[in-house]
Amino acid sequence: MPRFAANLTMLFTELPFLDRFAAARAAGFRFVEYLFPYAYDPAVLRQALDDNGLTQVLFNLPAGNWEAGDRGLAADPARVAEFRKGVDTAVAYALALGVKKLNCLAGVRPKRFSESESAEILVDNLIFAADALAVHGLTLVIEAINRFDIPGFLLHRAEQVDKIIEAVEAVGTPQRGHSSSTSTTPSASRATSPPPCAPISAASATSRSPTNPGPPTSPGHRRDQLTPSCSPNLDRLGYDGFVGPGICARPPTPPRPWPLLSGHGFSL
Repeated sequence: MPRFAANLTMLFTELPFLDRFAAARAAGFRFVEYLFPYAYDPAVLRQALDDNGLTQVLFNLPAGNWEAGDRGLAADPARVAEFRKGVDTAVAYALALGVKKLNCLAGVRPKRFSESESAEILVDNLIFAADALAVHGLTLVIEAINRFDIPGFLLHRAEQVDKIIEAVEAVGTPQRGHSSSTSTTPSASRATSPPPCAPISAASATSRSPTNPGPPTSPGHRRDQLTPSCSPNLDRLGYDGFVGPGICARPPTPPRPWPLLSGHGFSL
């Protein structure tokens, strides 16, 4: 049975970030994840975890300037040195926080490079990152992200992730993760796949913004519930790892947000 990991980037957003750890524990969570730790000293984050009896299961490699629109560096041939420096930073944080798996965001393909050029450098960077993590017993994971949430994201279908993994598996295979955010439906894209061993992000097939009132398929629509078929499909695949509910509760997050998260066969 999969276990929930509260995504502190998306839940409890009415609180300052460091206060979200206590809120997650009070809501019953034992595991957490969030996008990036780099704005804080690792000792401060470790203290927040320890004070609340929490285990962190995932964060992303540095992805560039998020506020300026960067959504990952790994597929940009012009930013290889920046990406690889970020790998060293991520490893240091992972060791301090006790995190065993790190996610690599491929990013949006730069217009001046072809898709094949971006894919080629992505494979090279993944090999570099997987090797660097393996030295410390850490695992690299990658994900596809739909183009409603991030227009132009290089890896937007599960099949693309499979091909990238095949290209690097002889050297060091990033594990497949976050499959429910692809542009194919979770049940269709993973119904016959082997059990995934990376953390999974699962939600309804809409965007993650908490405020947009548009139709469910429009960019920016509020994503506030799990796909109902998620848990049965994961159980059928034999998956017992972590699921990060990729949902945005409209602030304030309920003290017990189970109307958004429960009823899908997950444990804490």
